[in-house]
Amino acid sequence: MVHKMAPKPQENIPAVHAEDSDLSGSLNNASSLGNLSNNLKLNGFINNGFVSDCTVNTDKQGQTKDLDSKAIAKNGKNTGANTVIQEKAIVDFDDLLPHIGEFGRYQKILFLLMIPFAFFVAFVYFSQIFMTVVPEEHWCYVPELEHLSVEERRALAIPIQYEHGTEFDDGAASYSKCSMYAVNFTEVLANNIRKADPTWPTQPCQHGWEYNFTDVPYKTAATDFEWVCEYSYLSTLSQSIFFVGAIVGGLLFGWIADRYGRIPALVGCNVIGFVAGVWTAFVLNFWQFALCRFLVGFAFDNCFTMMYILVLEYVGPKWRTFVANMSIALFFTAASCGLPWIAYYIADWKLFAIVTSAPLLLAIFTPFLVPESARWLVSQGKVDKALRILKKFERINKKTIDAKVYQEFSDSCVRLQEEEAVNSNYSVLDLFKTPRLRNITILLIVIWMAISLVFDGHVRNVGSLGLDLFFTFTVAAATELPADTFLTLTLDRWGRRWLACGTMVASGVFSLFATAVPMGAYSATLAILGRFSVNISYNIGLQYAAELLPTVVRAQGVAFIHIMGYVASIVAPFVVYLTHISPSMPLIVLGIIGVVGGVLSLFLPETLGHDLPQTLADGEDFGRGQKIWDFPCMTKKIHDDVGDLPVQRFTRATSKNSIGASLRASTRGELSSSMLNRSIRSRGSTRSQQQPRLDQLTENV
Repeated sequence: MVHKMAPKPQENIPAVHAEDSDLSGSLNNASSLGNLSNNLKLNGFINNGFVSDCTVNTDKQGQTKDLDSKAIAKNGKNTGANTVIQEKAIVDFDDLLPHIGEFGRYQKILFLLMIPFAFFVAFVYFSQIFMTVVPEEHWCYVPELEHLSVEERRALAIPIQYEHGTEFDDGAASYSKCSMYAVNFTEVLANNIRKADPTWPTQPCQHGWEYNFTDVPYKTAATDFEWVCEYSYLSTLSQSIFFVGAIVGGLLFGWIADRYGRIPALVGCNVIGFVAGVWTAFVLNFWQFALCRFLVGFAFDNCFTMMYILVLEYVGPKWRTFVANMSIALFFTAASCGLPWIAYYIADWKLFAIVTSAPLLLAIFTPFLVPESARWLVSQGKVDKALRILKKFERINKKTIDAKVYQEFSDSCVRLQEEEAVNSNYSVLDLFKTPRLRNITILLIVIWMAISLVFDGHVRNVGSLGLDLFFTFTVAAATELPADTFLTLTLDRWGRRWLACGTMVASGVFSLFATAVPMGAYSATLAILGRFSVNISYNIGLQYAAELLPTVVRAQGVAFIHIMGYVASIVAPFVVYLTHISPSMPLIVLGIIGVVGGVLSLFLPETLGHDLPQTLADGEDFGRGQKIWDFPCMTKKIHDDVGDLPVQRFTRATSKNSIGASLRASTRGELSSSMLNRSIRSRGSTRSQQQPRLDQLTENV
């Protein structure tokens, strides 16, 4: 006899379904499932919004049957009281991976092939910083004084300005960067004057500028084209134009990936990045430079993400966490840390543009080394080609697979194509039709825009921290490794919501503290800690979106949120440009945005330990009853005769497809998060831990 407790307001004990592959052992047969569903429904435990999605059907004779009864009959036998499943049916691509090898020789080769693409994306993203950097010291060029030394020229022609005060109250003195004395220097020299009179009139620079190349030991595009003083905004504008290109490229190559395949999209975006990147070295003015960077932006993200998704697709679930995190923590971090020193030792921005763009041409060899997405091939009805790829994995990994396994997979492909056809009827607009899902979507957009702006702002603000640009950038980039490691250790223990909040708020607090200490080592250290914190937030961000959005619109929703992040990144260079007003201003803005974005994260539902929502109804009801202070480490328990059950664990009626759908619903959009599959694995482990207690609950009810 089970002692029943009345549920708390707005709390629903989720129904358990026979088609949940992780709970197959806890439900004895279809009949017991029907009884359980009816009993729980009568007692008000089932959320009726999910009943229509339940995959337990009734045949013409009124008997309940499982949609996968054929698979059960094939792989096991029904004893009346217990269903013994001897072998798991091949109902999804992930079910096939253990047969061909989850991380065999071929997968390891693909993992190593991610290295050049990780370097490509780092080069595309960060190289423009070192092409357009302006040396800290520059002053007006005066042709009449060219024969004098630098100090003599500046003492005679350049006014002295005082920052934070005047010459009478210890203000910091420096030579003006944008003005010169308006006198006849030929006459000044003839009168043997070697020091300027502060009362002389001044004027803007008339003949260009001179630069001190001590801190930046080479000419850049900004110095060659004189993007300083009243033209200093042009460097910032070119950075923003790059992100406009990223938006257009994301839409274009997303369409190409869906229409022609992932490999053509991967090759195409890298080739465009190569051509435009090399062309950058030969431009003659700002608009030519801006056009090249716009086209290079086409390659940003796509030049790595396509490969990243392809490799994750062929790696078994238990290895995806390692591959997803290590590809970024090791390869991307190494490329980011090495890039400034490539610029430093080449010491020529044009040659640097060529050297960092030429490797992208290697992508033309991708079709010979990397297989096309089997999921995409199946979605296009090209099952035979998908099977040939899988048999290649079997051969290279030295596995032997029964032909029956491939046949089962082929049969399941028909169902997958039907599901893809159904999902194609939904659009991003469906996310805004119901109140809770609309609020969640808007919050995800705002939070991701805040994360993107803060992240890109910290990336580009390293030159304003008062230390060596190349060293500071290297240290800041290296924070990606400990950030990924920290996230790997804590994400499935602390959850998404509070971790996203904590790291965003920490990033904001560190940024604000950096403005309260002297410029230099202390300020730079705090700013780098802010970068470390937002690295963690960045890696959580899109995963959070992929988990909260329903499967039927997950691909489009995640892609839309990703694009909105690019929109925020367009603004980031202008936030950094605020250094022209005050060196502290960018960190103040980034700090405030970080704190606000972190606090907003608390209004999202927690996803740790819950099934991914599949339908729009699932998405609307996801997280009902969760409180803002709920924390996964301190989950409330219900005590009864069968043990402890976590309160408010969301399980949708279509839970069987939760794991499979999470991967197949969007090979492009959903796996663009580096840790999505860790969350899938986490939910699986949660279900397995609760299986004995759910089994007992089923029998008693």
